Parts: sequence; structure tokens; C-alpha cells
Amino acid sequence: MPKLSNSIRPLLVLAALAAVALPASGCGATSADPERGRTLFVQNCGVCHAMAQAGTTAQIGPNLDDAFAAAREAGENGDTIEGVVKDQVENPRPSNANPAVSMPAEIVSGQDLEDVAAYVGLYAGVPGAAPPTVPGGPGAQVFANNGCGGCHTLAAAGSGGVTGPNLDEILTPGDDAASIEEMIVDPNAEIVKGFPANVMPANYGQTLSAKELEQLIQYLIDSTSAGGGN
Repeated sequence: MPKLSNSIRPLLVLAALAAVALPASGCGATSADPERGRTLFVQNCGVCHAMAQAGTTAQIGPNLDDAFAAAREAGENGDTIEGVVKDQVENPRPSNANPAVSMPAEIVSGQDLEDVAAYVGLYAGVPGAAPPTVPGGPGAQVFANNGCGGCHTLAAAGSGGVTGPNLDEILTPGDDAASIEEMIVDPNAEIVKGFPANVMPANYGQTLSAKELEQLIQYLIDSTSAGGGN
């Protein structure tokens, strides 16, 4: 028998876990919201995990498409994968590829975990899965891919999030590209009145490429009164 590569072993382990989790996954009845789960995944999980439908490319933890593709090929369904995700989040283990790396405990919990698990169960390892295409150009796509609309209202994006400030209101002609970049990569540098600190992820400077950051900033300038655009 050929020797298993290091990249294959974790996938087989996940497939085995999926089989074990099947009885616990129930009949699939859930009140979870996969769309909300996508936003939460991008914000909390995408900093470590690659997943095509989420548009995330981080390589600190396992690539979830690679990991769960093996389980899907073995006949496991989304409900089973959902159960595995819940177990792994509630009982994080060191990475097979890097034992020094372990997922933080309770990175999401309660309804947030239900939504994230449902999202991963729906899309991880699905051939051809990709971020939903949105109109408005590459910057609009970056905004959508990173779940910005889940927290912010922006008329151009059709989003109505209220966790963070309304971008149509806070971005004004005095906000140029440099100031908007600071808002994105260092969100706690200046806290908008009425909103708490440490709500917006502070790692977009690492998770976004320089090109994506540039596209996002230009999109926000073009879509609001920032830079005198509107």
C-alpha cells in the first residue's frame, strides 16, 4: 500500500470523525442561519482557515475544503459535517500539521456556533463552491466576501448591519483613502460614539491583500460621501 502523505492523513481523520458524529447530527432540523454563519466565519475563522465559498485563504489551520472533501467523497452529508464542526469548536485540538497551533476555545458559541457550523456544513468541500458574485466591481466583492455588510449598513451594498457604524453616515468628505485605511486596519484607533471597542476584527491588514484593501477603500469612497465622491 502506498505511504499516506501528511496532507492526506488529516483528511482521513476528519472523515472518520464525520462517521462517528453522524448519530449525533440528528435529522437535520435546525434554526441556524448559514448566511449569518458566513459572516461570522469570515470574521472569526477565516483568519486561520481557507474556504473557497468564504473567500478566505489563510493557512494557519487546515483548509476546510480539503479537509471535508474527503468526508463528502465518503458519502457524508452536510448535517454530519455540521456536527463535526460543532465538536471541533467545542473541543479544540492541536493541528495535525502544526501541533503548536490550536484553535482558541469557544471562538464562537451558542447561536453563533449553530450558524457557523451550518454554513461550513453547507459549503465546505463542495466542488466549485465560490463566494457569491455581487455587482459593483472588485471592491464590492471584497466588501461582500469579508462579511462587512453583516455589521455595517451601506446603501450601495444593500446591507443593513447594525453591529458597527452606518458607513453612509460616518464616511464624510473629510475621509480620504489614508483615513479609511486606518479605520479598516486599526479600527480601535478611533471609536465611533455609541459603539464599543474591539468589535470589528483588527486583522484585516493581514487577511486582505494590498490589492483587496485598495479596492475596498476605493469602493467605500465611490459609494459614500468620503473623499467628496457623493
